[in-house]
Amino acid sequence: MTENETAGIDPDAFAFYAELEQNQNREWWLANKQRYDTRVRAPVERLIDALGGEFGPLKIFRPYKDVRFSADKRPYKDHLGLVTADDSAATYYLQLSQKGVVLAGGLYQPAREQLARFREIVDDNRLVGDLEATLEEVGDSGFSIMTTDALATAPRGFSVDHPKIELLRLKRLAIAAEHAPADWMTGPELVDRVRAGWRTVRVWNDWIAENLPTAVEATR
Repeated sequence: MTENETAGIDPDAFAFYAELEQNQNREWWLANKQRYDTRVRAPVERLIDALGGEFGPLKIFRPYKDVRFSADKRPYKDHLGLVTADDSAATYYLQLSQKGVVLAGGLYQPAREQLARFREIVDDNRLVGDLEATLEEVGDSGFSIMTTDALATAPRGFSVDHPKIELLRLKRLAIAAEHAPADWMTGPELVDRVRAGWRTVRVWNDWIAENLPTAVEATR
């Protein structure tokens, strides 16, 4: 594989998703399907090859939405998602959209037992320091804990006045760094940036592996 073949995201990918947002219909999709395959998906497949298995097997999510149980009936996703294939452990994730690139990872849907153990750690003054130090370490590299879907109040058994209430409210144990479209995304620097970002994610994933039960353990 030559450097040109790993040159990064095609700049047209950002425009593709901007146009898709305005054209959520089958006719537009079919007219632009080859464009998606060659200018959006293919460069990400080359990125997977260039990463060389360091983060385990990776898969690209399907571009079609499952709208059966969703109020949002738009049929096509407004982004491309790349994630580690093993969903039994903390993941590595990349999202490409008109807004740029998001590098992320962790547990997006932790099991009840995993979330319960996380809250026990947050509530334990002997243990929470290591958690906060880990979040500070990844924060120094531009990553922050994801607050999407966080509880609006305190979880059962905790007070809204708890000094660590923001951590207790979390329902996703994942971190992310958002990057607006930039030149480095469309050149060979992309591979190094993704690798460096996911190595930061590994710090968080290692904390999860060391402190929370695995998904398998949580279901026993």
